[in-house]
Amino acid sequence: MHTWIERQRSLIDFALASLARRRARSAGLAIVYALLVFALASIMLFTHALREEATAVLAGAPEIVVQRMIAGRHDLIPPGYVERIGKIRGVQQVRPRLWGYFFDPVIRVNYTFLVPESEPPAGRLQVGATLARARGLEPGSSISLRSYSGALMSFMVDSILPYESELASADLVLIGEADFRRFFDFPAGHYTDIALSVANPLEVRNVSAKLAQNLPDSRPILREEMIRTYASVFDWREGLALAATVGALAAFAILAWDKAAGLSADEKREIGILKAIGWETADVMRMKFWEGTLISTGAFLFGFCAAYVHVAYFHGGLFEPVLKGWSTLYPEFALSPRIDGVTVATLFFFTVVPYVAAVMVPIWKAATTDPDAVMRS
Repeated sequence: MHTWIERQRSLIDFALASLARRRARSAGLAIVYALLVFALASIMLFTHALREEATAVLAGAPEIVVQRMIAGRHDLIPPGYVERIGKIRGVQQVRPRLWGYFFDPVIRVNYTFLVPESEPPAGRLQVGATLARARGLEPGSSISLRSYSGALMSFMVDSILPYESELASADLVLIGEADFRRFFDFPAGHYTDIALSVANPLEVRNVSAKLAQNLPDSRPILREEMIRTYASVFDWREGLALAATVGALAAFAILAWDKAAGLSADEKREIGILKAIGWETADVMRMKFWEGTLISTGAFLFGFCAAYVHVAYFHGGLFEPVLKGWSTLYPEFALSPRIDGVTVATLFFFTVVPYVAAVMVPIWKAATTDPDAVMRS
């Protein structure tokens, strides 16, 4: 065992010396390789971190949200609907909700107005930190908005929502119920939708089925369906960003093909000399294997570490516009990328393994050829 280790160490030393003799080519190859890994790893880590944040946010969402549908469109909850839902067996708590969208022509974005359980005082608003930055608002500031009836309404900013909630509250405006109904000219006794909590979490789907049966015009939306939808959106955005790196992937494929197509004259001469002085074919292949492994693994580690720093400390700035998805209001929040073993193994398999395999093909051909013929070719 000791002899085998010493032999591998000697082969690694020789491989390092060989790379040093071709330092310009080796450095260029490693840089291109590391940039490719950096791009792919940044996208994967960024998307995974966003998915984790969304899952954490939605963990506090209602178990079931009930909407009313008219002609396939979302309609308001009429009076008496809440009482009918509360009588369904298994429903523990019923909370009607008021929320809606408002387009602000000043910064040309949509706000999400919501009436929380703890309402702000009349004439006051609580706004998300991103929206506050965009409009230059701070506690005590005044903001005038044109209501749906056409009247201009003035509000005072009561507080700015915490930075920690910015992922969910970037465009959020919390408002009292009376102000909400007056601003949107919302009919009395009507609501936007209904949030339900179920006594037994295992009965969520049964309660959903009862809702659909007793209220045919209702659409129950489960929390797990919301989480699945967000995951699908992030998967789609990840695929879109990965498609943008198709040029880098094509360059890598060309590079691997070039390595598999043949060796340079200097490499053939080196192999011929090694064979002539008594190196066995297996030793030549092991040395070249270590050479390819050192370049690819070193570039992979550097690229992956750079990607982690890029996402964790620079918020994934290069891919932020594509992966976050906000058109105008970009929330500022710290991401905590989690290194997942499956993700690392997948990225390693699709970047390192093909390159090392491509390197070994021409090496095997040259190592099994007569040394004199190799040096003359």
